[in-house]
Amino acid sequence: MLNVKIDTKEKFTVINPLTAYISANMSADLLENCRQILNNHPKNLILNLSGVTKMDAEVADSLTEMQQNFYEKNASFVVCNMEESLEQELDQQGVLEVWNITPTESEAWDIVQMEEIERELLDSDDFSFENHPEEPA
Repeated sequence: MLNVKIDTKEKFTVINPLTAYISANMSADLLENCRQILNNHPKNLILNLSGVTKMDAEVADSLTEMQQNFYEKNASFVVCNMEESLEQELDQQGVLEVWNITPTESEAWDIVQMEEIERELLDSDDFSFENHPEEPA
């Protein structure tokens, strides 16, 4: 079983795994925590990996899919405070280039808030995309 610290803020929830090694058999617990956040409010997630030095490839792959689920449902998924050894491992697995990563939790908060603003603007009725009659030739 994976022990995590969960901190819910107004716009997002922070999950911080309390282990140095996230093995494949812990993946289900971590993903269930992520799913619960996605299905509740606030549905934005910051995954704080401070202290995590190793992660099985299956966990990284599952988190990559989970990140996609968040963005498909108009929610943010940001990873922060990654240890250098874990960063190198994930880079070799090819997931770093697709993950939304920030060096600090504070920067992750900023990303979530910027993405929220973008979604609000895109969903806003302030923009009018009405058809305009074509000008005469």
